[in-house]
Amino acid sequence: MRIISANTNGIRSAAKKGFFDWMKQQQADVVCIQETKAQIHQLEADRAVFFPEGYYCYYHDAEKKGYSGVAIYARTEPDTVIRGMGCAEFDAEGRYIEARFGNLSVISLYLPSGSSGEERQQAKYRCMDYFLPHLVQMKADGRDVVICGDWNIAHQNIDIKNWKGNLKNSGFLPDERAWLDKLFHELEFVDGFREVNQAAEQYTWWSNRGQAWAKNVGWRIDYQILSPSLKGKVSAAAIYKDERFSDHAPLSLDYVFEIPCRTVLGVESLEG
Repeated sequence: MRIISANTNGIRSAAKKGFFDWMKQQQADVVCIQETKAQIHQLEADRAVFFPEGYYCYYHDAEKKGYSGVAIYARTEPDTVIRGMGCAEFDAEGRYIEARFGNLSVISLYLPSGSSGEERQQAKYRCMDYFLPHLVQMKADGRDVVICGDWNIAHQNIDIKNWKGNLKNSGFLPDERAWLDKLFHELEFVDGFREVNQAAEQYTWWSNRGQAWAKNVGWRIDYQILSPSLKGKVSAAAIYKDERFSDHAPLSLDYVFEIPCRTVLGVESLEG
């Protein structure tokens, strides 16, 4: 099974840069998108693009136009789709959508960035404080969980090119990194990419300023994080950088399990 996570930084912009042409070639079972920056009614006019053939397509938009938003495309029809994590502040920003296939949950997540100032950094901390117990409960319920998305945190020095210069910057603050430490070490969730790739300079985001992309001065802030029950289930991982669809690169992971099958979509795609 293959799952792709991609922050498109505007799904309409990424489409113009060839994202959907690339996606069609990947044979992914599930595609999780973050930062759609569009309301669903703005996508209806071009359904052939934004509701790609062969997928059930689900969107959770931000109330604010041109902001945030997440989506899931799935070849197998989910049993249930949950829009929002249950917190009004962040559900209004379109940051969470979950597709459930039997005991498996695949989530597209867009954690807030705090880089614009202290107000947004505090919002980021509130979101983190709310989300962690949600993961604890899913683990306690015995669900198999894959959380795909832009977590806006580089975990370790190996995950950021200029780690010394970013120790006081949002995305690499001690409290943020400690939160991931707790998730990985205390709660035993799994960084899927690091299951199979321990190399340095494996980044998924580059600033648009300067020559960050050309010089590979990046951050690894996009993850597929797995419940402890899925440890050892990743067979391959890839960060796609041959084309640039946004300031993030798509992250693809292959798994040695399959989605519990209910209905496999044939010709037409549906919006749930």
